Amino acid sequence: MPSISVVDMEGKNVGTIELADSIFGIEPNAAVMHEMVVNYLAAQRQGTQSALTRSEVSGGGKKPWRQKGTGRARQGSTRAPQWTHGGVVFAPKPRSYRFTVNKKVRRLAMKSAFSTKAAANEIVVVDTIALDEYKTKKIAAMLKAIEVEKKALIVLDSVDSKVIKSAANIPGVKTAQVNTLNVYDILNADKLVIAKGAVSKIEEVYA
Repeated sequence: MPSISVVDMEGKNVGTIELADSIFGIEPNAAVMHEMVVNYLAAQRQGTQSALTRSEVSGGGKKPWRQKGTGRARQGSTRAPQWTHGGVVFAPKPRSYRFTVNKKVRRLAMKSAFSTKAAANEIVVVDTIALDEYKTKKIAAMLKAIEVEKKALIVLDSVDSKVIKSAANIPGVKTAQVNTLNVYDILNADKLVIAKGAVSKIEEVYA
């Protein structure tokens, strides 16, 4: 069972916490993590691209020239794909790129992502993440104190608008709750900053 230090918002060590082996100590499965990252990115696509097929392009009703006797290739419409101003062959149309992934695969991918971060020492557990006011400087000061300099994902145990909005202005910093976590955000962050209360919720959900 991996053990990790718990710090406060000023970076001072206030104890340790044992992380569940079943979530933070498994052998990461790269294939399922890749599948979940592809799934997440596919769901972000708008799918609004559209082009006209030959049947949708305006005009082209008259046959350009007679079928036989001209010496040229036979043509039926000036809106066929080989013509300038013609339609597009297999034109893209608005559609959803979403696809579903089995629940067991999703759970294994989340556990693998947590274990990857734990193995790389990229998890920081903070005793309590809370603010009295909306203040970006305080979140920035906390990240500096706990030596998080690049991209960070702050995981809260509940919705805290003061923390969420204060962190929103910092480039590379995202916030999430246990029920909104996804594999892409976990792997994309250089550091996973988790509130102590959120650790127990993560273990409860994915145990």
